[in-house]
Amino acid sequence: MEVKIANLLDIAQWKLTPYQILVIGFAGLIMGGTLLLMMPMASATGQGLSFIDALFTATSAVCVTGLVVVDTGTYFSLFGQLVVISLIQAGGLGIMAMSTLMAMLIGKRINLRQRLIMQEALNQLTVSGVVRLTQYIIKVTLLIEFIGGTILALRWYQDLGVKGIYFGYWHAISSFCNAGFDLLGSVTGKFSSATGYVDDIVVNIVISLLIILGGIGFTVIADVWTNRRFCMFSLHTKVVLVTTLFLIVFGAVVIFLLEYDNPGTLANLSWQGKLLASYFQSVTPRTAGWNTVDLSKLTDATLFFMVLLMFIGASPASTGGGIKTSTAGVMAAAIWALIRGRNDAELFERRIPQAIIYKAFSVMLLSAILVIFVTMMLSITESQPFIKLLFETTSAFGTVGLSAGITPGLTTSGKFWLILTMFAGRVGPVTLALALALKTRKGNLQYPEGKIIIG
Repeated sequence: MEVKIANLLDIAQWKLTPYQILVIGFAGLIMGGTLLLMMPMASATGQGLSFIDALFTATSAVCVTGLVVVDTGTYFSLFGQLVVISLIQAGGLGIMAMSTLMAMLIGKRINLRQRLIMQEALNQLTVSGVVRLTQYIIKVTLLIEFIGGTILALRWYQDLGVKGIYFGYWHAISSFCNAGFDLLGSVTGKFSSATGYVDDIVVNIVISLLIILGGIGFTVIADVWTNRRFCMFSLHTKVVLVTTLFLIVFGAVVIFLLEYDNPGTLANLSWQGKLLASYFQSVTPRTAGWNTVDLSKLTDATLFFMVLLMFIGASPASTGGGIKTSTAGVMAAAIWALIRGRNDAELFERRIPQAIIYKAFSVMLLSAILVIFVTMMLSITESQPFIKLLFETTSAFGTVGLSAGITPGLTTSGKFWLILTMFAGRVGPVTLALALALKTRKGNLQYPEGKIIIG
């Protein structure tokens, strides 16, 4: 066993770039999960999933998305459910975090090349401290999931008995990893998510807090825990916290106003239910995948607004996807500087380097191109309203998992396109592009500057 683990850790010795190793690692985990989910013992009926459905489910789990083609709570056996949650945990922590955990268990040193891969996996600016950060990630993840799981277990024990304890810890892992998978279909109906708990304060608050903590990023959690005061936080932490808070509050207000009179969602709820549902639906598009109202009954305006939230997604070094809150914050600062006629983009009295602004807009553009292309392909293969196809595609890219109700009925081609989108969304479009590049070259020749009229 020790030899096999050592061989896994020595993958970094191959003549591959860090980007390629990360992509191969995620792909290998997905294929392993696919084979396990195809086994007859993984389903409650003893009939294994087809290859395309098993691949879709494994990709959704490893990429912590939550889009499903079968109801997790009713279709899978206990073994199948444990496979799904294991894939979620591994995907949420990341390939290199899992490798580091195994290295810690066998006492193996992490070499420089492996540290470089960890730096890219965690989206860190330097290689310094990445092993320590990875160890911190593992400890914090297990602690938060245990606390959240215990509270949920106590809550669901009242309704489900001993089964509620299993539900509590299972859903705590799914929530913190921003996966969106749930077993509640066996309680409140297939594909129902948390709609049966729309006005339950404990379920709404605990799950939403787990989602937020998993989505703000481990570097932010470490910074907040260490420094405690906002003025002492790093620029990255300030940008992430402010952007996250703004999106949650602004999102809740917009959803409340758009859905207030909708009889299919908020109209028939109490004031407590309306406020909780608006808040919860504002948190979950940030890559979580849970819902407490029927998304198929949302207005088109709300669906499109949630597409924007899903596209932004969570934060770097987190369990979520999307272009990231820091990317949105940097772009907003650059645009504001342009409007004001300033040469430099500034945030919290700090100048943003041009290289970071360039990368932010590159990430946004590549992501938009991917979403537009896949939506166009789905519009060719599927007979569904355009807004729902856009919603599903953005949900896959942002590794959100929210569905307008069309995923189970997609054609094989449609499922294939969403599989690719989920994978690209998890590893990141820039990482995927660099992994596919044959060689990275830095040119020594600099041409004279040219001028192009813009706008």
